[in-house]
Amino acid sequence: MRYFRGKMPTPIRNSITIILLICCFFTYSQTEKDITKDNQVRDSIANYLIKASISIHQAELEQALANIIIAKEMALQSQDQTYRAQTSMVLAELYRELGDLKKSEEQILNAIKIQEEENDQTMLAHSYAIYGSIATELKSYEKADNVLKTALIITKKSDLKGLEGLIKLNFGILELSKDQPELAIKHFNSGLPIINSFNQSYYKAKLYINKAKAQLALNLLDEAKETNDLSMQIGKDMKYSEVKSESYELYSQIYQKKKEYLASLNYLRAHLKIKDSLFNTNKEIIAQEAGAKLNLDENNVLIEELTEENIQQQKSLKLGRLTTILSIALITILSLLTLSLYKNNNLRARANELLQNKNSELILAKENAERASEAKVQFLSTITHELRTPLYAVTGLTHLLLEESPTPNQKEHLNSLKFSGEYLLSLINNILDLNKLEANKVEIENTSFNLKKRINDVLIALGKSAKDRNNKLHYEFDNLIPAKLKGDPLKVSQILINLIGNSIKFTQNGDIWIRVRPINRIENKVFLSFEIEDNGVGISEKKQQTIFENFTQGSVQINRKFGGTGLGLSIVKNLLSLLDSEIRLESELGKGSKFLFNLKFEIFEDNSTDYLEEAKKIDYKVMIDKRILIVEDNKINQLITRKILEKNKIICDVADNGDIAVNKVRENSFDLILMDIHMPGISGIEATKQIREFDKEIPIIALTAVTLDDNLDEFYDNGFNDIIPKPYKTEEFFTKLHKALVQKQTATE
Repeated sequence: MRYFRGKMPTPIRNSITIILLICCFFTYSQTEKDITKDNQVRDSIANYLIKASISIHQAELEQALANIIIAKEMALQSQDQTYRAQTSMVLAELYRELGDLKKSEEQILNAIKIQEEENDQTMLAHSYAIYGSIATELKSYEKADNVLKTALIITKKSDLKGLEGLIKLNFGILELSKDQPELAIKHFNSGLPIINSFNQSYYKAKLYINKAKAQLALNLLDEAKETNDLSMQIGKDMKYSEVKSESYELYSQIYQKKKEYLASLNYLRAHLKIKDSLFNTNKEIIAQEAGAKLNLDENNVLIEELTEENIQQQKSLKLGRLTTILSIALITILSLLTLSLYKNNNLRARANELLQNKNSELILAKENAERASEAKVQFLSTITHELRTPLYAVTGLTHLLLEESPTPNQKEHLNSLKFSGEYLLSLINNILDLNKLEANKVEIENTSFNLKKRINDVLIALGKSAKDRNNKLHYEFDNLIPAKLKGDPLKVSQILINLIGNSIKFTQNGDIWIRVRPINRIENKVFLSFEIEDNGVGISEKKQQTIFENFTQGSVQINRKFGGTGLGLSIVKNLLSLLDSEIRLESELGKGSKFLFNLKFEIFEDNSTDYLEEAKKIDYKVMIDKRILIVEDNKINQLITRKILEKNKIICDVADNGDIAVNKVRENSFDLILMDIHMPGISGIEATKQIREFDKEIPIIALTAVTLDDNLDEFYDNGFNDIIPKPYKTEEFFTKLHKALVQKQTATE
């Protein structure tokens, strides 16, 4: 016994308790006090089951198993069907925590069978509530719904108010598992007052954490965090390790959606730390122990009863002989138990070592994935800048040509070029962010625009392509559609350009119809249907199943004949999904195709800044003879910006990089600086920081092609007064320029 110095391990103490109970069972004869003894046994069974349930909630599964073993053996000996059923209920919860849902279902069905035979409505309602949660985890949703409804009927009929909260909680978890977060939240909200009134802390913690998951699914990030805070507080107060672990994991998911990756990683590590400690009690080994120690059937009970009768018939035997036999049995059992524990400890040690190695590998893989993601983001940022810079030249030169009195035909072509440049910018953004598009991370703009004019611009831009293939475009736009809508005009344009362009490409000497009609109007929202129909080559029924996948076209022959990447329809499908819509296709080979989709818009009166209107109010006299420094490394961009400014009698100077800009500002007097960001030498941000060390007043505007989604605060924090993204609209350019110059002039007066 030298292995057990100090405090004896819990499993051995529990086993000795069981053995002593068996010894007492064989030693004492049945007397007139049997009824009192039976009552004491039943109280003991109930006590052990309560302890087991608490241990399950606190993730102390070994302790729970020990208490269930004692309770089940005592229930079998007492031949009380009620307590056998209750033992099976708690055992079902233990198997569920161990991950063995099949055994969990067997145990709860065994309990339900006994309770139906005994007509024990109170315990039957409890069992149905537990079975509902097990069926949910088994994804047997119809069965779970029926069982929980039955439990609720029994609860109301028997006035079991304290059980209603658990049933509402399980209904909510069922709806969440069915990807119905809004219905889940309704169930959670209706169950919370009941759980509060009965002070059911464990159910309250589980309710809050599942409600937070539903709010996260609805992208209600702040509400999800507040609800998760409540769950975490209960987990800490009541020492519910599993609750704390789930809460940390949920924090990690919330902060990941908020793009606060460091906080997300820290919470993930906290979650893994608790998981590691929970895995130290290996669930698989505990499950094996449960299966071995709880394999008690009715034959075992019969043997015990016959043994008891035999002992009663042999009362005349000397007590010393019985004591000797029991002592030998006790020593033998303890020896076997010691050997079993030794082997189990070795198994657990190996299992723990394997789990720790796997966890280390997972953490390393996650860190590598994060580094790869950061490298991808940096690559996309650089490529975005390099692609947008030449686009600035296209839009800038188009603007200059439009101001040089072009002929009507030239003006129409230049307007088409201007629109195509804007569309190309949007297309580049979407192609570069294709991973974000597929992950639903692309942000939707919500600005006012004229839909009829937007579609007309698309048709003008595609007019030449249609004419080259001798196709006629027919535009049908219902006059009941409001003039001004609120939505994402660039994404609408991209969808239409891809679909109409697709029809033009696959139609020769034919007709293409573009129809826009209202479907419904509710308050300030209008629902529109869009149809793009052609009488071109059509699409076979087989190919219609895959036509919207990436890099997919009708056939190899079509690819060779018509060209293209096969990305257009895939982008359309993803964009419509982002706008809560879907594309439908009706086509017959050789007879043409029809693409249909619906979109929802707000009817909008634009009260925001209209740069076109603001530009008309500009007092251009304020800009005459003002000295502006253009900091730009691209010679074409220098030329375009300089020409635009000098046409309005502004004096310009140019710096090819940040170092030259700092020296020129130090040695000369300027009224304003237009600062590019990515340049050789020091960046525009660093150059601005150096200028602010000796000149706090001069307006500095970032004129840049970088993506501004996540960098606005960085620009303002480092001394910029405003930002103009390239390619820019001339109206916005002069409005912001005029505003900065007027503010400087007012400050100096």
